[in-house]
Amino acid sequence: MKIKWQDYIEERKDVMAGKPTFKGTRLTVEFILKQLGAGMNHQELLDQYPTLKPDHLRAAMLYAADVVGMDQSIYQ
Repeated sequence: MKIKWQDYIEERKDVMAGKPTFKGTRLTVEFILKQLGAGMNHQELLDQYPTLKPDHLRAAMLYAADVVGMDQSIYQ
């Protein structure tokens, strides 16, 4: 099933200083991606954060891919 990350992720100035979060939560996409990068697996994240669903994790990866694919570079 194809999903759109926009259905799961939002940026609101009044939530977590405008960082991308999963809709209806205060969990940032950045935090979840860092946990995955540090070695936490999907099931551990889902167990530790009950508001997360598998589609949230998929949306985070799709979001990250879109950000990396942007025309701007973080390197100078």
